[in-house]
Amino acid sequence: MVVVLSTIGFLMGLYVAWRLFWPLRLPVWSKVVLSVLLVGIAVQLRIVASFWGTMASPEIPKMAIATLATGSTAVLLLALALLVLDAGLLAARLLRAPRVLCVLRSKALRPTAAVLALLLSAFGVSQGMAVPKPRQIEVAISGLPQAFDGYRVLQLTDIHASRLLTGDWVRQVVAASNALQPDLVVITGDLIDGSVQARRNDYTPLADLRAPDGVIAITGNHEYYAQYSEWMQAFRALHMQVLENSHTQVRRGEAALTIAGVTDPVAARYGLPLPDLEAALAGADPSAPVILLDHRPRNAREAAARGVKLQLSGHTHGGQIIGMDQLVKRANGGFVSGRYAVDGMTLYVSNGAGLWAGFPARIGVPSEITMITLRRAP
Repeated sequence: MVVVLSTIGFLMGLYVAWRLFWPLRLPVWSKVVLSVLLVGIAVQLRIVASFWGTMASPEIPKMAIATLATGSTAVLLLALALLVLDAGLLAARLLRAPRVLCVLRSKALRPTAAVLALLLSAFGVSQGMAVPKPRQIEVAISGLPQAFDGYRVLQLTDIHASRLLTGDWVRQVVAASNALQPDLVVITGDLIDGSVQARRNDYTPLADLRAPDGVIAITGNHEYYAQYSEWMQAFRALHMQVLENSHTQVRRGEAALTIAGVTDPVAARYGLPLPDLEAALAGADPSAPVILLDHRPRNAREAAARGVKLQLSGHTHGGQIIGMDQLVKRANGGFVSGRYAVDGMTLYVSNGAGLWAGFPARIGVPSEITMITLRRAP
């Protein structure tokens, strides 16, 4: 994945430099310098990871991350815009449309596109760093005990506490979550980026999450990238119940809900337990409806076949930018954002509260804190 991302960034940088700088009437040396700088921005994450931190967790100041991310996102947006313009040029030539050719060859068109890409990128990064707003939904569950009609489950996912989304940001997310007064808080993975030591001031505000039935969490892929076992200890020290292919019960008198959680497939790289839904549900009360916490949504049909009533997932970040969702959903079983009916089960895929610092832009795909109210199905 590291090689793929670096290669894509490098090729995009070369393409943008070729189409943006080389047509200009500038000395060759200045075109070379500008091109090198632009390609450097396009692959900035790889450069930073080589000297300061890792690809998963760049350890440089917050504003440096935001500035570099704005630049690399602008390169991505501009590469897409230039591809469209070049496709238009080719079509105009083939169709012999001189007026269209004249417009597309305008000297001001590509510099204007560059400025717009930079402005849009800056907006996107600012939205990625914003404190998420609450989103409220209701989910009807067949067989839900009357005691749980109106039960409020708050889902947080993809918090990605980091040098970009610091402890102050996490503290605001926690305050916004507590203000909703949930009965239960569930966290569906990717709480942090980096080591326990590096994030010591950024993850501790999660200890202030409050709900009568506590906080239940599972792992996402990013927990595995640095000190998995240490993070499990750290989360449990914050009074979170972490489910690793296991389940627990929430009770209201004689009535019960089963909350099950599985690990993440990236565990295979580290010799750790793979997701095992059968193990997670082993011994569960057959009369209690099951809510499954699975960081990735792609195995929702398997969960539905096992009788799960509600699956809560994240991982996709909603696609982050309008249009990217069509690519992201292909890697996630066709699921990317919002509510899905899956063979009698409800799947909800949250856009997430935060973002990975390597690509922290949101354009048209807002972050969220999700309040899910359970209702008895008629």
